[in-house]
Amino acid sequence: MPFKILHSSSSSSLVPRFHCPSILKPFSPSSLPFTHPSLSSPTITFPSSSISSPLPPHFSSRNRRRFPILRVEIEREIGIEVQRDEQVLEIEGEELGNQGLLNQMKEIVTFTGPAIGLWICGPLMSLIDTAVIGQGSAVELAALGPATVLCDYTSYVFMFLSIATSNMVATALAKQDKNEVQHHISVLLFVGLVAGFLMLLSTKLLGSVALTAFVGTKNADIIPAANTYIQIRGLAWPAILTGWVAQSASLGMKDSWGPLKALAVASIVNGIGDVVLCMFLGYGIAGAAWATMASQVIAAYMMIETLNKKGYNGYSLSVPSSGEFLSILGLAAPVFLTMMSKVVFYSLLIYNATSMGTHTMAAHQVMIQTFCMCTVWGEPLSQTAQSFMPGLINGVNRSLDKAWMLLKSLLIIGAIFGLVLGTIGTSVPWLFPNLFTPEEKIIQEMHKVLIPYFLALVITPPTHSLEGTLLAGRDLKYISLSMTGCLSLGALVLLIISSRGYGLTGCWYALVGFQWARFLSALRRILSPDGVLYSSDLSHNELEKLKAA
Repeated sequence: MPFKILHSSSSSSLVPRFHCPSILKPFSPSSLPFTHPSLSSPTITFPSSSISSPLPPHFSSRNRRRFPILRVEIEREIGIEVQRDEQVLEIEGEELGNQGLLNQMKEIVTFTGPAIGLWICGPLMSLIDTAVIGQGSAVELAALGPATVLCDYTSYVFMFLSIATSNMVATALAKQDKNEVQHHISVLLFVGLVAGFLMLLSTKLLGSVALTAFVGTKNADIIPAANTYIQIRGLAWPAILTGWVAQSASLGMKDSWGPLKALAVASIVNGIGDVVLCMFLGYGIAGAAWATMASQVIAAYMMIETLNKKGYNGYSLSVPSSGEFLSILGLAAPVFLTMMSKVVFYSLLIYNATSMGTHTMAAHQVMIQTFCMCTVWGEPLSQTAQSFMPGLINGVNRSLDKAWMLLKSLLIIGAIFGLVLGTIGTSVPWLFPNLFTPEEKIIQEMHKVLIPYFLALVITPPTHSLEGTLLAGRDLKYISLSMTGCLSLGALVLLIISSRGYGLTGCWYALVGFQWARFLSALRRILSPDGVLYSSDLSHNELEKLKAA
């Protein structure tokens, strides 16, 4: 028999009232046999061992576990205040913050394992290009340096989309608001798509001009090859940025396997494409660009499909309102400034290398690409902090003690990662330089920077753990100002090094100073009384300003 559901107008008491249209007689909740006598308003209690709720018959106990948010939404929709011995929303498996140190470390490795693959795929594509092109032409290998700055490094400027998506999705999930999650995804997909088309247009119109200004007249011979590369890669800009949003949304939902499958396919496509187009068909740097571009489009499509399988619409676009745009800008601007500082510093390194000759520039291209591929192994630690910390810092079950324990686990894993990556990452260009180039002059230049290469790499994973925690706590003003300070100091050191002729080795020691300055700055902030993990109220800074006013 059909029935209508009437909601009480009072917010203090949610009483289920059912009206049967055939007899038009209200059904009194006081007659329910399971009304709790100690409550002022009728409350239905659902024991954990029973399924005595007025949910659809097909909504089995298995579906209750798999779709806890949907269950809560249905129960709220029929106006029932639910009382359980357990938490209102029970996610399958223990939350990371509730576990001991060893279990936490195990869960972090389980999450970061697939996430490492996500971060590796991007640099791996460029590294594959570098290895394949290096076997054929030193000029095209040198051209990849400035070309990847305008492709890969420039894309890092839009990393704010990735970080904003992870942060906002994780925060909305901590609040148990699925509609807010979908809205954030739709808005950020729109922003990513618009930014992608703007970057495509900018590459077409200004790519050659930017390359000429970057490499200077002394290296004019590499401009045509570099321009060919960036024009082809530029076609994938809309796919790259929307794919980042979809990928970060999945990571914010604590799913790293779905995006990994997409990028694994993309990396295979890129590798096969490079071999076929460059080595067999002889297209050189243009073939490498086409292979990478195609793989990025495929990855974006699979990312969106992965999001659709989770019950969200990955093709839904929403134009942000002025208020939403300002909210996104408030989160994105500091993140943009932070990423821009990194991009500018790495660009300055390449800029200084371009003035040292073709062989030195080619050696730097190999080393910086291997360095970037190694550093991304620490990025999942930042992603873990951004996915799990928001719930512990400002979620429903807020606990700064558990956040501290999680950070301790991240730092231990980061220190282990740093030592392992530093050892392996340094050994590859030292023992197997022929993987990248057969030219002895380039290999000699590569070996000159092995010590600073190791020192810069070993501290990177712990730094990601600290910076990810600051991002999760939205201490964005400090991290952006800190990164700007590190950039200013690093740029000054590079200026002194280049003026005194210390060569490529001096540039890499400047990178060592930049990486260690980031680590010490983030550590000092975390340990300070004003840090997000010491604050009893995350808005205490704003409250103090209001009191002062």
